[in-house]
Amino acid sequence: MQAKLRILFVTAFIDMLGVVIIFPLLPFYATRLGANATMVGLLIAMFAVAQLLSAPVWGRVSDKYGRRPALLCGLFVSAVGYILFAMSGTLWLLFLARIVGGFGGGTIAVIQAYVADVSEPQDRAKAMGWLSAATSLGAVVGPAIGSVLVQFFGRSAPGVGAAALCFTVIAFAWKYLDESHTTTSSPHTAAPRSGMSAILGVMTNPRDPAARLIWIYAIAIGAFYGTGATLPLVFAQRLHLTERNVGYVIMYFGGMGVIVRVWILGRMIQWIGEAQLARVGLVLLSSGLALVAAMHSLTTMFIACTLMPLGTAFVFPSVTAALSRAVSKQERGLYMGVQHTFGGVSRVAFPLASGYLMDRVGIGVPFVIAGVMVAATLLLTDALATARPEEAQVPEGVIAVGEPADLAPTAPSSR
Repeated sequence: MQAKLRILFVTAFIDMLGVVIIFPLLPFYATRLGANATMVGLLIAMFAVAQLLSAPVWGRVSDKYGRRPALLCGLFVSAVGYILFAMSGTLWLLFLARIVGGFGGGTIAVIQAYVADVSEPQDRAKAMGWLSAATSLGAVVGPAIGSVLVQFFGRSAPGVGAAALCFTVIAFAWKYLDESHTTTSSPHTAAPRSGMSAILGVMTNPRDPAARLIWIYAIAIGAFYGTGATLPLVFAQRLHLTERNVGYVIMYFGGMGVIVRVWILGRMIQWIGEAQLARVGLVLLSSGLALVAAMHSLTTMFIACTLMPLGTAFVFPSVTAALSRAVSKQERGLYMGVQHTFGGVSRVAFPLASGYLMDRVGIGVPFVIAGVMVAATLLLTDALATARPEEAQVPEGVIAVGEPADLAPTAPSSR
């Protein structure tokens, strides 16, 4: 593994630690300040909304000025958000802390673009899988650290600790992380598109390979995380699990994804190729979601909770790697950000729809619908084979703008 990739994975791991150290504590802090359940939900949503709105902005900044300064600035903004969290003695300050933190958190797209820049085309999906594994590991460890900090050092300690981690990452990245993106241009270069025009292009140009890949990602991530948030309700009604034992199921659920990304993903890519692996992942994910609706035993629970993380571990790295090749290198950061914007909207919409359908139609219905929607994205997977040769993407000294002509399908890649 390249030294730059190791540095990026460490950066992503520590950054995620900071995020999840304080996330489980938010409801307790908010209710102590007088918030009701609706306000707690809004508080959680504010972070996601700020993150999805800022992701294309950070992506465009990284395309124009470089990945390294965009990442360092984003980490600094996140640190400010954590300091505000530590200081929050009023509800409005807590809201401000989450909005600022969400804006800084939009730099995950920059890290993905960084990984795409420094990884070889044939290794990119594997590298994206390792990046996802690093952040997932941070998500597993972080909540326990937050609880320990509160127990021994008080309510302000998690915010201070998260900010300290951010500053540690800034120092680490400043010293060891080199710039991966060149921004040289030609007098004849067309003006690069804005984040809003790229978002509108995804919505209005369904033939564009980049748009198809983003829709696959958005539907799959919404189906997985959106319905996954309501899984404990199914466990409780169908299998009589409680808060005392549901944590072990969720731990298996998350751990399976990490194991697949670290030890299985790379071998599968070498065996059947990136595009075919993404298709297999979509089938596994849709099957696991549909199986939840038929869950009435521990056996079906085990199978469903294996198929879903297995599917996502195959789909998300493969689709993100394909997107990095379907657009010009000079707009890679922008489109990574746009992908996260659509994914963020999906992660808000799916839980709302899932809860409504559970109440009005039936507890298993949202999972059937989500499974069908994921299966339908197989019709879009021709976009997985549209990547241009890496060396032919951008002529030297020219910033490509990623117009539809630049995204024309070519021969399938041997990935």
